[in-house]
Amino acid sequence: MTKENPQQYATMSTDVLKAMSHPIRRHILTTLGQSGPARAADLAERLGEPANRLSFHLRTLASAGLIEEAPELARDKRDRVWKTVGGARTIGSPEAPMQDRQLGMAVMAGIMQDHQDLLARVAAYAPKYSTGEDPTIRGTLTDYTLRLSRPRFEELLQRINEVVDEFREDARKAKEAGTETDLLGWNILLAAASEEI
Repeated sequence: MTKENPQQYATMSTDVLKAMSHPIRRHILTTLGQSGPARAADLAERLGEPANRLSFHLRTLASAGLIEEAPELARDKRDRVWKTVGGARTIGSPEAPMQDRQLGMAVMAGIMQDHQDLLARVAAYAPKYSTGEDPTIRGTLTDYTLRLSRPRFEELLQRINEVVDEFREDARKAKEAGTETDLLGWNILLAAASEEI
């Protein structure tokens, strides 16, 4: 953890912001993050988009360094399998300001809409779980209120990142070993606001 980047996030470049500005590309990243490496045809089927349109978006994401090919998973030399490039990203900070404010705000608006959609899905499901109609946990909304100094809050974020990375790596290893076949993709939203805003 450094003073310049306490959560060890990479600041999004203009290329990354451009790639993240399109909802289909954000959905591709979410889908790859949930299901793991996939081919364009598999992603197209899952997202309900034509494969040729998805190929353009995949190339854009790859050019921005958000995804990369996984040749070790390809069936042959023509087969292209894509996987996400790990690491957390931030739109900007005082130490590393966003390079394009208008584009950054557009990306932020898109990401917020994605999160509102996630919250709407959880809200629609919650009554089924809360009443016992559906006893399987499929989503949750947990609210914490803490009193922390800024350095302790930054430490909390760092530790959350470490735990998420640990669980992500455990899932990858389990999938590779074939020891866990019931893996599900989970979208986890962490939002925090101090009393100052």
